[in-house]
Amino acid sequence: MDSNCTLFPTTELTQARSNDSSCEIKDGFLSVTLPVMYSLIFIISLLSNILALWVFLYGTQRKTSIMVYMRNLAMSDLLLSLCLPFRIAYQNQSGPLILCSLVGAFFYLNMYVSIMFLSLISLDRYLKIIRPLQQFRIHTVPCSTTVSRLVWLVYGIFMIPFFFETRNKSPCDQQCFHFRSKSTVGATLNMIAVATFFILLLLFLYSYGKISVKLHGVSGKSQQQSKKTSVRAIAKTFVVLVIFSVCFTPYHLVRVPYILAQVEVISSMQWKQALHLANELVLCISAFNSCLDPVLFFFFSSSFRKAVLHTVQGKLKRVLLRNQGGLSYSRSVTEIYVPQRVLETLAKT
Repeated sequence: MDSNCTLFPTTELTQARSNDSSCEIKDGFLSVTLPVMYSLIFIISLLSNILALWVFLYGTQRKTSIMVYMRNLAMSDLLLSLCLPFRIAYQNQSGPLILCSLVGAFFYLNMYVSIMFLSLISLDRYLKIIRPLQQFRIHTVPCSTTVSRLVWLVYGIFMIPFFFETRNKSPCDQQCFHFRSKSTVGATLNMIAVATFFILLLLFLYSYGKISVKLHGVSGKSQQQSKKTSVRAIAKTFVVLVIFSVCFTPYHLVRVPYILAQVEVISSMQWKQALHLANELVLCISAFNSCLDPVLFFFFSSSFRKAVLHTVQGKLKRVLLRNQGGLSYSRSVTEIYVPQRVLETLAKT
């Protein structure tokens, strides 16, 4: 009888511990999908942003304010990509919590720094299109360099609390890169970051609305060649808006209810599960921004464009020489496959 009395509470305790040891919010299909997607993003982002930094640091192109912003944007994208192997390794795992917190905070630091540098590039283009004859201090290299340093400093300070954020002892809080509860301070800081993004988005929409009006005015001018040049230059600016909106808007839309679920304002487990899946997917889309920013560099930087074209041409040449061993080195592969007029057009855009 004594043994039965002893065994029963032990069994109940074991079962309770078993129930408490597993997180009710599951990754599901994300446990397979996210590592694959992050792996592709990591490879593309790493290679393209290393090439961009090499061009911006050692290229011969004249240094301008927009070059300063693009160089810092490439740096933030490269640093963000270096966080992805950790997200791949510890996806749906109970890893070292200090490492997970540091990598998570570093990931968000570089994401928001990227958002700010995209905004500065947009502001630079806006002022040069709307006020082409006026010289602003922000267009000077010393000023843009100072602004860039301030961006890193301000966001670095803003992220300090997240580097030292403590975790609760619930099972979900013990998993890396997973849904977990937030303190009031953490939730407030997250909401401030979301609000800042939407303010920047509204400024984007306002500035590009004015650029559209400018574009319409240019299209009414008589000189056809001047009109084509202006339209092409202004249209390139919309690349920034597309990248900014596609990559970051879905994430920040999901982020509001997600934060409310983290502080138990939304307490339904079904909603928490759905918000966790949605948050991880749109976060992956925001990370994909590090692959799209080099497209922006391609449009705005002739040095980067030439480096990409020379790299592609070199690969084409090696493939051609491998398949047709008799081809002379003295004849450029671009002369065979790409008309000179096309290359001149690419160089001018």
